[in-house]
Amino acid sequence: MGWQAIRIWTVLVYGFMFLPVAVVVLLSFNANQFGSFPMTGVSLRWFEELWNNDAVMRAFRTSVVLGLMTAAISTTLGILASLALVRYSIPGRNAITTLLIAPILVPEVVLAVALLLFLNWLGIGKSFALLLAGHVIFTLPFVILVVQARLVSIKRDVEEAALSLGASPVQTFFAVTLPLMLPAVAAGALFAFTISFDDITGTLFWKPGGVETVPTQIFSMLRNSISPEINALGTVMIVMTVGLPLLGAAVARKLAMKGGS
Repeated sequence: MGWQAIRIWTVLVYGFMFLPVAVVVLLSFNANQFGSFPMTGVSLRWFEELWNNDAVMRAFRTSVVLGLMTAAISTTLGILASLALVRYSIPGRNAITTLLIAPILVPEVVLAVALLLFLNWLGIGKSFALLLAGHVIFTLPFVILVVQARLVSIKRDVEEAALSLGASPVQTFFAVTLPLMLPAVAAGALFAFTISFDDITGTLFWKPGGVETVPTQIFSMLRNSISPEINALGTVMIVMTVGLPLLGAAVARKLAMKGGS
């Protein structure tokens, strides 16, 4: 009876958490322009209007470009940092590791304000480069943690075998180490893209005037009125932020199985 009660309580808690998400998705297909129950019919009207909304599409393109650039930079830096921290004995390795993952421990709003004030002190104003740098700082620890966990499990023997057969360190990395790390690298890149695409707290502080991402565009639209287009845009966000990690997990599993075979 005790375990049954825990299961029922768990289902109720998760249902309470995800019911608003389900309502947003359901109302995005509502034909009624007031976006309320009862639904008068099923329609893709709001997705079509969303597609024809220049401000939303501009914000979507900005989020995609920003997410891809963040993922590329964070993944590259994460791989290099993980290799240095795991494969080499460098002075202050533990302190450097703690410093690199510290952005996870600091509340994002504190990190956003601190970076903004620091750059203002240096005389650097808001720009897309600042926005990109802030997203990289926030997503880099996630990539490092994922890649490090994979790199630790890779035996040094396989790399030493390649070196003993005449391969250079660079050839060993691209032919042996990187393929073995690929599941973690792919997962880290998708995590970085998803976190960047979904971020709003730091983006509100770092973005320059006239630049909007999808989350800040939703925030701006909510200040005026609750339009059914917001439900449609929320559904697109949910599909991307949930679908990409699931896709990353599937790709990582497939790559791991391929590497194991």
